[in-house]
Amino acid sequence: TANYSTPARNGPVSAETYADWDANRDAYRAKARSEPPAAIFESSEALLMETDADERQREFETRWDVGGFRILGCYADCGSDQQANDIVAGFVASKIHEIVKDPQVAATLTPRTDLFAFATKRLCVDTGYYEVYNQDNVELVDIRANPIERITQTGIKTTAGDFAFDSIVIATGFDAMTGTLSKIDIRGRAGLSLNAKWAEGPRTYLGLMVTGFPNLFTITGPGSPSVLTNMIMSIEQHVEFIADAIAHLQAHQLGLIEATAEAEETWVAHVNEVAEGTLYTQANSWYMGANVPGKPRVFLPYIGGFPAYVEACNDVVANGYKGFTLAAA
Repeated sequence: TANYSTPARNGPVSAETYADWDANRDAYRAKARSEPPAAIFESSEALLMETDADERQREFETRWDVGGFRILGCYADCGSDQQANDIVAGFVASKIHEIVKDPQVAATLTPRTDLFAFATKRLCVDTGYYEVYNQDNVELVDIRANPIERITQTGIKTTAGDFAFDSIVIATGFDAMTGTLSKIDIRGRAGLSLNAKWAEGPRTYLGLMVTGFPNLFTITGPGSPSVLTNMIMSIEQHVEFIADAIAHLQAHQLGLIEATAEAEETWVAHVNEVAEGTLYTQANSWYMGANVPGKPRVFLPYIGGFPAYVEACNDVVANGYKGFTLAAA
């Protein structure tokens, strides 16, 4: 399926910009940690549906010109209100049609809003992606309209005909957030496998630990902000939490930490409740595990935002590792 893409706007960094970031590193990192995606998106709390049409058009254009994921922070209701989402999707669609000269090609490259809402599949960023389709040596083949029949000795055969290639790049997707763990035969109490525990979808406490698997930490695991944030920030926050937990165990001559069943149940319910308030659960995306046949359809990350998640983790620590059992080894 066609996906949305926004311009990256990559380019040389001026000496002045570099000096500013270098001199104010801590302030910029603090700013990033204060925003839901743990990155400087200039996230707005304003609602698109309460904003004048001309004003929101100016906001869209400004964020498009800055590039990257910045458009995701434009209005607070774009991920939860279908009408608001349709408006921002329409803006990006207009940019596709503005860039791509052939109207039919532009139409094929424009995502169908009946299949998924804007950004409910991972938004892409690009350098000249849509412009490529204006080149004479580039042809777009819609395999929804003309499915691939087979790979041939010279290339690919679709229902529309044969295409010859020197190379074929096959993008087959990936088993996000749980795939790396499912490939390992991790065993917990009484020999229970993690795959059996997660047979109906992953269950964690804070995306960090799993009941029945003592001393097993899952960095940026399912149930944590992870892929919906700046991953470096989320990884750092998890590693700091884990390092502090281990230091706490050592200081108290303890050797075991494990999430309680009650804490895990409560956290899973919270993750699901927050996700259900958004449009993300309606898309057949890898956020939902929908790209892997047989994988349970569960919204995998925590969409409540990085600051709220950090606050929850800090509250757990401040209350003596609430929701964890701590014991001698």
